[in-house]
Amino acid sequence: MNVLKSVFNFYINSSIHIALSVCSLVYLTKLEFNIDVSNMLYGFIFFGTITGYNFVKYAEVARLRHRSLNLSLRTIQVFSFFCFLALIYFTLHIAFKTLVVTGGFAALTFFYAIPFLNNKSLRALIGVKIVIVAVVWAGVTVLIPLLDETKLLVNDNWISFIQRVLFVIVLTLPFEIRDLKYDELALGTLPQKVGVRTTKIIGIVLLLLVVNVSIFKTEKALAYSICFGIMLLVLVIFLLISRKKQTKYFSSFWVESVPIIGAGLYLMYANLF
Repeated sequence: MNVLKSVFNFYINSSIHIALSVCSLVYLTKLEFNIDVSNMLYGFIFFGTITGYNFVKYAEVARLRHRSLNLSLRTIQVFSFFCFLALIYFTLHIAFKTLVVTGGFAALTFFYAIPFLNNKSLRALIGVKIVIVAVVWAGVTVLIPLLDETKLLVNDNWISFIQRVLFVIVLTLPFEIRDLKYDELALGTLPQKVGVRTTKIIGIVLLLLVVNVSIFKTEKALAYSICFGIMLLVLVIFLLISRKKQTKYFSSFWVESVPIIGAGLYLMYANLF
């Protein structure tokens, strides 16, 4: 049992679960626009997510405590290094235009973690944290697969990008509610500013907006719409039951699983119909 728990903790803490969640959103973009997403691009995004997230989460810890890191963190460091090597391999098989766009999101991720503005990172700027996370996720899971497949982005693509930004903002809210007791007041997170109850109301309003902007799309994929709708409903439930005192894996596993649930629903749909 202890071995299974250790493996599961490594799965969560090493960002493998987050990477699967990001790749699930890429898969949903593929379904919505009926585009081809190569295995090379999936690998690039998967290992890029692990590398980026572990850099954000552990760079400061490693810098301050590099001589006293415990075995778990050292294992994650080694794992992250091999993921970085894998990222380099997949990078060599990605189109140059895709790499250019990805570079912009990589720069946002870098400056999110590393102080550069009056010795502050972007994460420390009031209200910026959640927006940067949402823009990077939406860019990687919507714009990059589309630009890798096509040369121009059309109206429907940008609407999906906006929907994805709003979706990820709401996906992040349970984490911000959980972190109320840890985050510095200077961060100015939404729960800090307006409270937990109002944060949930804002999250529901944003998800309603995600649904409503769909009317502006010229083409709608039925299977995608059904799976995406159920996925939004699951997110609403998770948001409503979010508390400051959460179980250890509520946000880091269950909430983060929402995109994986969406992709899984489509696979079930495809096999049944």
